[in-house]
Amino acid sequence: MSLRLTLPLALFSALALAAPLDAATAMPPAPPGADPDTRAWWEITGSLSGDEMEGRDTGSAGYARAAQRVQDLFAEAGLKPAGDYGSWRQTVPLEEVRVEKAGTRFILHGGAAEAKPLRFLHDIDVRPTNDLPPHTDAWLSFGGYCSPSDMSPSMKDKIVVCFGARRAGETSAAERLRAAAAVGAIGVIDVDDPGFTLEPARWPDAYSRRVTIAGSPPPPFPRLLVIRLSDARFADVIAGSGHDAQALLTAGAAGRPLPAFDIPQRLEVDTRLSRRTFSSDNVLGLLPGSDPALKSQVVVVSAHLDGYGHGEAVNGDDIYNGAFDDAAYVATLIRLADQRHGRGFRRSVLFAAFTGEEKGLLGAVWFTRHPTVPTAELAADINLDQLRPLFPLKILTMHAVNDTTLGATARDVAASLGIEIRPDREPDRHLLMRADHWPFLQIGVPATGFVFGYDSGTDAERRYREWYQIRYHRPQDDMTQPIDFKAAADFNTFFYHLTAAVANAPSRPAFLPDSPLKPRSPD
Repeated sequence: MSLRLTLPLALFSALALAAPLDAATAMPPAPPGADPDTRAWWEITGSLSGDEMEGRDTGSAGYARAAQRVQDLFAEAGLKPAGDYGSWRQTVPLEEVRVEKAGTRFILHGGAAEAKPLRFLHDIDVRPTNDLPPHTDAWLSFGGYCSPSDMSPSMKDKIVVCFGARRAGETSAAERLRAAAAVGAIGVIDVDDPGFTLEPARWPDAYSRRVTIAGSPPPPFPRLLVIRLSDARFADVIAGSGHDAQALLTAGAAGRPLPAFDIPQRLEVDTRLSRRTFSSDNVLGLLPGSDPALKSQVVVVSAHLDGYGHGEAVNGDDIYNGAFDDAAYVATLIRLADQRHGRGFRRSVLFAAFTGEEKGLLGAVWFTRHPTVPTAELAADINLDQLRPLFPLKILTMHAVNDTTLGATARDVAASLGIEIRPDREPDRHLLMRADHWPFLQIGVPATGFVFGYDSGTDAERRYREWYQIRYHRPQDDMTQPIDFKAAADFNTFFYHLTAAVANAPSRPAFLPDSPLKPRSPD
């Protein structure tokens, strides 16, 4: 018998973390010590995130194959169709504008110096809008943080280069746009903030696309060029200005004052756009409740099925598989349905595999605007995303933990399993608003999600940060990556117990009286 077959689960998990499998390796099996639920969960994760699903891009053929797989598994688990017109699906109408690589270029011109190209999607990216000019050639000016006080009339008709601060209390991206538009600038370049280590900037971008629900209004200032620039190319952009790029980046990262100055260079931009209309489906299944008095109340359990699809290659791989983000947690929904196999909780539970999360929470937004059950009957949403089973599960960050009674319920469940529940200690990342529980909170439905937590300076934090740097929204989020199988099993167990506690509780979840998220009655 091989050594691997005799390893206990905890040791196997540790080795998996220490030694990632070769990228060419097929899906690694769950360890022999894993329970049947974890083995089945891992197999479903692999079936949804394998290369044959092509990264499950919203509205793609790969996404359609994955949606059919989820529908079939929901049906096998005894759920009932809960989509539109008695079907399993809810179709979301979408529009896309895309900046195509072919025909798009960015070139710096500085006096007699040789023109310098900037690599689209690797050094620089631009916000796609229907009003994006096909050609721009404009002088550059540095505006520091680009707050209103940093801007001047001399920036009219220029592209303003801004330090792209991301921390609370600093000039936001939206404020930079307003300030630039107010002085008549034609574009804004946000330079990556190297000091934002909570979630550092990564290149390449997979692609440059804006996908919206059909009929959505344009973004603010749609004719304004909104550009993102790697901090590694900042020195090239301000060359000839007499200012030191690294000193400016260091000062910006520390929140120190930044100067404003003209840059003796022009940026020439050519863009080629493509547009299309298409659709993509949410997959919805219902486990009817068993209590005549409570079954009309519906607890939603959700995860997003879509990923990034094909994008810019990283280490020769251009399929962004999205194994942990979020195939693994669609698999968790399926495993919960399998365990119940038609045996309802007191309340009904709606299983939702949402589309379009990676494009702006689109499937969840559509569902909350067009729910397939009455809005008044939506009791809660427990969303699974942002979960990374990379180290032992001792701490869970819980979104909106102090805003609804779901916080107390989760704390009780977690305590019974030896898990600590914490509020978000990194609010500058705005994770609360970046996952599919957010649209539910916006319509007044108690909702939450979770993140594997850690203490500062620990090995757990190191693993977490490394995952975001190497694998987040990259092809390397695949089935060969490190995983702590026991942590994954522990979270799934927590989720199963939490769903049961919420769906079986005598009282419906509610907002706490002092929550800023609590729906306010009109005056």
